Amino acid sequence: MFELLGQALIDIVQWKYLLPLFVGTLVGVIGGSLPGVTITMTVIVVLPFTFGLDPLQGLACMTGVYVGGSAGGLITACLLGIPGTPSAIATTFDGFPMARNGEPGRAVWLGVWSSFFGGLLGGVFLILVTGPLAALALEFGPWEYFSLFVLALAMVAGLTEGSLVKGLLSGAIGMLITVIGTDPIMGVPRFTFDSPFLAGGFPFLPVLIGVFAFSQIMSDVEKLRQPGAATTAAARPMLSVSQLKVIGEILTRPVLLLWSTIVGIVIGVLPAIGGSAANMLAWDQARKMSKTPDRFGKGTPEGIIASESSNNANVGGSLVTIMAFGIPGDAVTAVMLGAMTIHGIQSGPLFVSQQPKLAYGIYAAYIVAHVLMVAVIAATALLLLRMTRIRLAVLAPVVLTLCVVGAYALNNTMAGIYVLLIFGVVGYLLVKGGFPLAPLILGLILGDQIELNLVRSIMSDPDPWLFITRPISGGLLLAAAISVALAIWQHLRHRERQAEAEPDF
Repeated sequence: MFELLGQALIDIVQWKYLLPLFVGTLVGVIGGSLPGVTITMTVIVVLPFTFGLDPLQGLACMTGVYVGGSAGGLITACLLGIPGTPSAIATTFDGFPMARNGEPGRAVWLGVWSSFFGGLLGGVFLILVTGPLAALALEFGPWEYFSLFVLALAMVAGLTEGSLVKGLLSGAIGMLITVIGTDPIMGVPRFTFDSPFLAGGFPFLPVLIGVFAFSQIMSDVEKLRQPGAATTAAARPMLSVSQLKVIGEILTRPVLLLWSTIVGIVIGVLPAIGGSAANMLAWDQARKMSKTPDRFGKGTPEGIIASESSNNANVGGSLVTIMAFGIPGDAVTAVMLGAMTIHGIQSGPLFVSQQPKLAYGIYAAYIVAHVLMVAVIAATALLLLRMTRIRLAVLAPVVLTLCVVGAYALNNTMAGIYVLLIFGVVGYLLVKGGFPLAPLILGLILGDQIELNLVRSIMSDPDPWLFITRPISGGLLLAAAISVALAIWQHLRHRERQAEAEPDF
């Protein structure tokens, strides 16, 4: 195994493979850093250019897009408070406050190096334990998937900063959004009111852009009218950062880094969940494990380390499903699977044994892409960090225009723009009402999958006790109950501390 990996690393640094890998990584970083331009959209744009390449060149290029895009999303998440990709949502929670506090360089590089270390740990884990992880994923039926998604949704309780009820209501709103449109099993229209606009449901990307970008822009524009806003906008943050100090901040938290990486890998191995859920779950886990959970959401480095290390580790996990089972773990690997088919490659259980050079070539491309990702961001760091110096009056319309273009480009219809505007208003109203946005997005991500696997399980066997008696499913539901109980305890403890801190009159 190590001989094959060593030879693959030697091959991948040859110019005929290194050049497409570098181009893919560069394009991925740029695409991931632009709000509304997702990794999926970027890899689809790159795909036609790989048809004339040999299989390893083409897959190396797309692997670079995947790795670069996963890290690129943190740039706008930290600097603008808008996740460049859905898998950088949780990075916004602490990256943006840190940048606002005058440390944009530290926020970005904490994310970059966390992505680097998390991605490399994910690669090592991927290569060594692909077999056991594949065997575990094969044990998952609809009962286990349903319970897993319930566990993920239960984490909503830990994502709330203020009212637990508001956090749960926000998650419920996200799930309700997924009900509008066509039934995923029977194809029956629901809550469409004979409207063609509602018949197709609400696509995830425009909703995400609207909820985060529009509400963020509106909140910032509101602050322009406040006293002292002009001084804040004109402030020049420190752009220099000590790389060794940033790396030290990450490596002195090995348990957090390793645990967040494992969360990213496991979520990546299980199809249809994606990096956005892994990103938020890792952030939530870090907050629960922390001795100072109140610092999360205010610019703590632990939040950035957890979210970004799981983000890139999730890429390695997603590659397991496509290489071991021929099942795309997310939209990006679905495009890569299509590229394999075009090149006449059959992925699945026999892929590694029948195509060892190509399989280990993908592993090598994945590892080298992380090095290239750091180099690309380092070369463009000053340019990217200058975004923090742009006046909001200039930046806001540019960002909003990019968001509108991204929403339109999804299906090349005006419907995406209408959805963006609708949910932009909804997100703004929720923020004004004190509702957290993260649970809404998590409910939106998991709503379809919860319903789909619930129906599949009931159609397979109507016995509801199977959700508890099947060991993996029962364990996941137990973990969900413990998570909710722990969140309630944390909120009660926080209220007690606040009551003790208030002076008696």
